[in-house]
Amino acid sequence: MDKDEGGKARVTAMRKLSEQEIERIVSLLKEGKPLPEDYKAVLFDTKKEYELIYADKEREEDILADTMAVPLQKVKTFRNGKQANGWTNMLIFGDNLQVLKTLLQMKQEGKLKNADGTPGVRLVYIDPPFATRQEFRGSQDQKAYQDKIAGARFLEFLRKRLVFLRELLSEDGSIYVHLDWKKGHYVKTIMDEIFGEEKLINEIVWCYTGPSQTSNYFPKKHEVILWYARGETWVFNTEQLRVPYKKSTLWTGRTSIIGRASDEELKQLDQRGKLVEDWWPDIATIGYSHNEIIGYPTQKPEALLERIIKASSNPGDLILDCFAGSGTTLAVAEKLGRRWIGVDCGKLAIYTMQKRLLNIAESKDLENPKKKYGRPPKPFTLYNAGLYDYKMIKELPWEQYRDFALKLFQARDERHEISKIELDGYLGADSVMVFNYQKHKNAVLGRGFIDDLHKYLGNKIGRRFFIIAPAASVQFLEDYIEKGKTKYFILRIPYSIIEEIHNRGFSKIKQPVSEMDVNDTVDAVGFDFIQVPTVECKYFIDDKKGQLELGEGTKECVIKIEKFESKVISRKPLEFANFETLSMVMLDYDFDGEVFDLDEVFYAEELKKNGYEVRFAEDKVKGQITVIYIDIFGNEKREIKTLSDFNGKRKK
Repeated sequence: MDKDEGGKARVTAMRKLSEQEIERIVSLLKEGKPLPEDYKAVLFDTKKEYELIYADKEREEDILADTMAVPLQKVKTFRNGKQANGWTNMLIFGDNLQVLKTLLQMKQEGKLKNADGTPGVRLVYIDPPFATRQEFRGSQDQKAYQDKIAGARFLEFLRKRLVFLRELLSEDGSIYVHLDWKKGHYVKTIMDEIFGEEKLINEIVWCYTGPSQTSNYFPKKHEVILWYARGETWVFNTEQLRVPYKKSTLWTGRTSIIGRASDEELKQLDQRGKLVEDWWPDIATIGYSHNEIIGYPTQKPEALLERIIKASSNPGDLILDCFAGSGTTLAVAEKLGRRWIGVDCGKLAIYTMQKRLLNIAESKDLENPKKKYGRPPKPFTLYNAGLYDYKMIKELPWEQYRDFALKLFQARDERHEISKIELDGYLGADSVMVFNYQKHKNAVLGRGFIDDLHKYLGNKIGRRFFIIAPAASVQFLEDYIEKGKTKYFILRIPYSIIEEIHNRGFSKIKQPVSEMDVNDTVDAVGFDFIQVPTVECKYFIDDKKGQLELGEGTKECVIKIEKFESKVISRKPLEFANFETLSMVMLDYDFDGEVFDLDEVFYAEELKKNGYEVRFAEDKVKGQITVIYIDIFGNEKREIKTLSDFNGKRKK
């Protein structure tokens, strides 16, 4: 080892390569094959003092550059309460990696600010799936979920998101990452790399008690929360984080800790309280907070998020949770007067959060849990990101449609002209045209259109030219038409696989088929369009004693699903068996005619055991009932019924 001027050890691992080694490296590079790890160490002096090495670990620069942003499609804005200074809170359905790239672009455009004008997010809290392959059990001893991404895949999955979260934070922002005992140490090493070891402010241990059946080891009754700051300063509200001293502590303090304090001095000290330490035994798990339970797996108590949000943010600050789940972060941020953004890839999570927020007035008050919060939520907008309603897109004004189309295909919005033909932007160095089907309503994009275009553009463009157009406006099936040295690529809307542009595979966001799978991690690439599944059902009342334990005289409503098929747009035709793509059925027993208010969910795995019958008590229905059938790709089929519709053939 050598010593540099600062006195730190510097490894001089560089050595001279033999001619044979050089020839082998050149050969591998020409063939496009990866270099063996031992060559990388010799050729590239890129090692940090220490870092976690694992398969398929990408450079931060590549993560930020290569991740696809996806446009946010507004679905609905809920305006129950008063808007806060022009800001509307955001609830986003989609893959959080792609959404984070979009949010980063919003920050760069000055659209993501705290109330004081500071750009970026003041506080991030995430509770990602722990990737332990351990089965967690819910309130009714049912499997809650089983993480599917393990080992290196999980670490890189999380690392990519942490890189974006760092960039989204304000200069004085904080991030809290909630982990269990199996993955906490790995993630800490990754966070040291991303944020810097010196930016670790606290390792918080949330410890709790409760019944345990184990007899072979100490019961596992703690989780870890890592708190990192982005910059040299951070928000920390000391006076909001005090708890009362124990009486025994005060009594002992008279002669030791506090000195010879008077009774009055002890009283004042008691009223002020002590600062919370980095271990939190005073916050019970959600199982002990019965008035909070909403039936969502892995739900966290509001007291836990209240402490974190009070500690590291102020009223009006922007809070982000991109694994939002049951929505505890959003609900507590709402109650504490913060702005918020919540992201999740699960439809169950989205509908659970929507219901929780819209009914927040009936939930408990944070300061006085015996009282109700009593206020409606401030306006929030539900967005789709990665799964879009094309009918809504076509109804947009032209400029909004053009903007959406460019963002959808990752094209830069840069108007320019070639041979007096107006073009809309670029993909890399290649020009992009958005076909104006609104202006030319009867026009179609056929081979003649390409011929005419090529006459004008000819040799003035490069090897590729892109045209974005509705699929219905395109008359030919090929992905591109070649004229001279130029390929004219047609980017159809809707179109699920844009392999020529993204040069990577496409995977859809998958919805769970059982409660165990609710929090499966998802790493989707690309986008898709809503394709309403085909659903055929019979609705009837079961007079006889059914499967439910009902009171005397109460009958069962039955929805017998006879057919469920998904429509999937793909290069290769995909065929699924009946019911193969069913994810779940959601019910709102008293639909108000406008907002779906989730009351109960039936997973496909359980429905299969019951012959695909959804059963519920007749007296649950109050007026209209909304039924939402969801496939594994997140597509929905909605039906609104009343009891009079349950008049099909009765079960024998």
